[in-house]
Amino acid sequence: MKEKTIKLSVIALAVSAVCSASPVLAQQQQAEEAPENIERIVTLGSRVNGRTATESASPVDIISSEQLAETGATELGKAIQMSAPSFNFSSTTISDGSDIIRPATLRGLGPDQVLVLVNGKRRHQQALVNVQETIGKGSAGYDINAIPITAVERVEILRDGAAAQYGSDAIAGVINITLKSSDGGSVNAEIGQTYEGDGEVNQVGFNLGTTNDEGYFNFTLEYRDRGMTNRAAPATLEATGGQLIGDWWDRNGDPVVRLHVGDADSENYYAWFNSAYTLSGSTELYAFGGISSRDGGSAGFFRGRGHPRTIETIYPDGFLPQLKTEADDQSLAVGVRGDLPNAWLWDASIVYGKNEFGFNSANSANVSWYYEPAPGGGIYADTPTEAFDGELVFDQTTFNLDFNGTIDVNNELLYLALGVEFRTDGYEINAGDPVSWAYGRTNDPSVTILTPSGAPAEAGIQGFPGFSPGQEVDASRDSYGAYVDAEYYVTPDWLLAGALRYEDYDIAGDNISGKISTRYDITSDFSVRGTLATGFRAPGVQQIYYSQVLTNIVNGTLVQTGTVSNDDEVARQFGINRLEEETSESASIGIIKRWRNGLDLTVDLYQINIDDRIVISEPLTADIGTEFATILDNNNLGAAQFFTNSVDTKTQGVDIIASYPTDVLSGDLVLTTALSFVNTDVERVNSVSSLIPAEQIFNDTQVLRIEEGQPSEKASIMADWERDRWSVNLAFNYFGAVEGQAFTGVKHKWDGKWLTDLSVGYDLTEDFKVVVGANNVFDTYPDEWGSAGVPFSQAGFKYGWETLPFGINGGYYYVKAKYSF
Repeated sequence: MKEKTIKLSVIALAVSAVCSASPVLAQQQQAEEAPENIERIVTLGSRVNGRTATESASPVDIISSEQLAETGATELGKAIQMSAPSFNFSSTTISDGSDIIRPATLRGLGPDQVLVLVNGKRRHQQALVNVQETIGKGSAGYDINAIPITAVERVEILRDGAAAQYGSDAIAGVINITLKSSDGGSVNAEIGQTYEGDGEVNQVGFNLGTTNDEGYFNFTLEYRDRGMTNRAAPATLEATGGQLIGDWWDRNGDPVVRLHVGDADSENYYAWFNSAYTLSGSTELYAFGGISSRDGGSAGFFRGRGHPRTIETIYPDGFLPQLKTEADDQSLAVGVRGDLPNAWLWDASIVYGKNEFGFNSANSANVSWYYEPAPGGGIYADTPTEAFDGELVFDQTTFNLDFNGTIDVNNELLYLALGVEFRTDGYEINAGDPVSWAYGRTNDPSVTILTPSGAPAEAGIQGFPGFSPGQEVDASRDSYGAYVDAEYYVTPDWLLAGALRYEDYDIAGDNISGKISTRYDITSDFSVRGTLATGFRAPGVQQIYYSQVLTNIVNGTLVQTGTVSNDDEVARQFGINRLEEETSESASIGIIKRWRNGLDLTVDLYQINIDDRIVISEPLTADIGTEFATILDNNNLGAAQFFTNSVDTKTQGVDIIASYPTDVLSGDLVLTTALSFVNTDVERVNSVSSLIPAEQIFNDTQVLRIEEGQPSEKASIMADWERDRWSVNLAFNYFGAVEGQAFTGVKHKWDGKWLTDLSVGYDLTEDFKVVVGANNVFDTYPDEWGSAGVPFSQAGFKYGWETLPFGINGGYYYVKAKYSF
C-alpha cells in the first residue's frame, strides 16, 4: 500500500494532473517517506536515467537544465527543439514580427494549441498574431524565448491532450517550465558564430540561489546578443511586375545581394526570480516571475530603382525597408499554499502576465507623405524615413484555488484534485505615428497624390504600414472554470485516472471536457497505457480583436485591404460569425518496456481530431461574387480577410523513445533515441459564409501548410559520455521533408536532412567547466529552391521562404564556460 501511495503522488507531480495544485508541498510531504523514489522520478529526464517519466499514465518528457545546456543553444525554444522531437520551433525570415517571436508547436499542431506553464501555473500568450506566410498563420502562441535558459531547472512536456486538466489550449499537450530553486550559484558565458562568419552570439548568464529552513530565493540575470545572418543570393532577375518591379542590379548591370534572408538581430535582457517563504509550520508563501526585453531588427522586401514607391531623391539605388521591433514581457505569480486536515493540501494563487510588441520602421518612406503639392507630384526633402508603427499588447490575470489529497476507498487511496479558476484576458492595439499609416499629411483619399513617376501614391510607410487610430482597440474577456481530477489503483497493477472540467467564456460560450487515462503493469518491467479525451480551445482575444487595414492600389484605384476584426459588424455583413471554441477528441495508447540492463523503451501512438479550427482566410476580392463585391464597395474595401472556424483536421502520430546506459572506455555512456512521426490531414473546409466558397476562404496553399509545412518525421540519436573530467556529447538530428507553395502557387518539396552536433567538455576544476562545440558540424542546408521559386529565387531566396524547420544558417561553432559556486 505504501509503495502505491508514493507512486500515485509522483504520477500527479510528473503529469501535473492536479491542475496547478501545490506540486512542491506534495513532493515535500511524500519525500520524507521515500526520498529515493521521489528523486528518481523528478530527475528521470536526465541523460543517465532516460527522458520519459516511465511511471506515469501519460507520456511525459523531462528535459534537465544540463540537457538543455548540452545542445549548445542559448535560446530556450531552440534548446527544446533540439531535445524533444515532438516540439517544433520553425525559423522564419522576412515575416515581420514572427522573425523575433518564432512559432513554437507540439505534435504537429498550431502554436496556440499547446499550453505553457511556469512552475505549474498558466503562462500568458504573446500579443503578436502570426499573419504572414509562416507556420501557425492566424495564431498567437507563446513567446518561449521570453524565459531565460539560465533560470530553467527542467522542462516537462506532457504529450497528451490535457484540456480537462488545465483548460483551453492544451489540445496538443502541455509544456511546464520549472525554475531553479537550488542553493548556490553559477556564471556561464557563450560566444559563437556561424561558419559564414555572421550570426555572432554573445551570452552571459548569472544565477544565484539561497535556501534555508524558512524557504528559498533564486535570482537570474541574463544577457544575449544574436547577430543577423544573411543567406540571400545575388539578385539575377530583370525588372518585373508585382512587388518585384524595379531594377535590382547595380548600376553596372551586375547581380548584387538586395535582400536580408536569415535570422534577425536580437538583443535580449532578462531578470527573473523564484522564491518561497514559510509563514508557519503548514503554510508557505511563494512568488516567481520576471521581466524580459528584446530589441529586434529584420528587413522587408527590396524596392528597386523605378519602383513606384521608390523615392529616388532619397534612395537613388532603391532601398530595403527595415523593421525594428521591441518585445517586452513581464510576469508575476504570488500564492499561498499549505496543509489541511487529513493530509489534504490547498493552493491559492494569482498570476499576472503582460506581453507588449512594438513595431518601428526605418530606412523607409511613405511615398504619399509629400512636403507640399507641386505639378506632377510632391517635394520629398523632408519625408520621414522612420516611424513608430504601433503596438500590440496582451495581458492576462489568472486566479486559482486548488485542493488535493486522498480518500480511502475500500482500503485503497483515491487521489483527488479539484479547484476553480478565474481569468481575464486583455488586448490592445495602439496606433502608430501618422506617417506610418496615413495617405498624405491630411489623410484625405479624395485628393489624388502622384509619385514622381506619375502613378497614384500608396498610403503608409513601407515594409510594415502602421496601425491607424481607427484600428485601435482596448478590450477584455473574462472566463471561469472548475475541475475535478481523480486517480485510483483498481488493483495493485492497474491505475485508472480521470478528469472533468467546465469552463465558461463571456464571448465564446461554455464547454465541458473530460479525460480518462489508464495504465496496467502486465509485469514488473512491461506496462501498457492509454488515454481517451475531449478538449477545446477558446478563440484568443488576439484573434477576436486583431485588425490591420492597409491602403493599396487595386486596378489603379486606392482601396483599403486587410484583416477585418471578428468583433466588427463589417464581418457580420460578409456572413462571418463570431468565433467559437475549437473542440477535439483524442486517443492514445502506449507501451513501456524496461530491461534489467538499463534499457528503457516507450512507444505511444495517438490520434487527435479537431473540429472548427480557427484560421485566417486569404484576402478576398470582388471576384468572389456580386453580393460580396457590393459589401466591399459599401465599406470602401478592395479586399478583406477574416478569422473563421473553417477547418476540421485529423492528426495521427507515434513517439518512440529509448535510452540505454552502459560503460565504454572506462567511462559512462548514455545512448538515447527519440523518434516522432506525425501526419495531419485537413478533413473538411467549412465556408461559414454563404457568400464565400470553401475553397476560397481557405485555399490549397493554406491546406498544404497545415498538412506538410512541419516535418512529418523528426529524430534524435544522442550519445553522452563522461569519464573523470571529460565529457563528450554527440547528437544526430533528423528533420523530415516539408512542402509549401506560398508566394509562387507552385507546390514544392524540400527533402529531409540530418544535422550533426558535437561538443567536448573539460572540468578545469571541480567548479569550472569549459565546452567547445559545433552545431550542424557538416554545414547542412535545405535544398535550394531553384526554378520552382521563380521569381523569388531570382530575387535571392536561395533556400526557400515559407517553411524552414531548421533554418538556413548552416554550421555554428561556439565556446562556453561555466563557473559554479
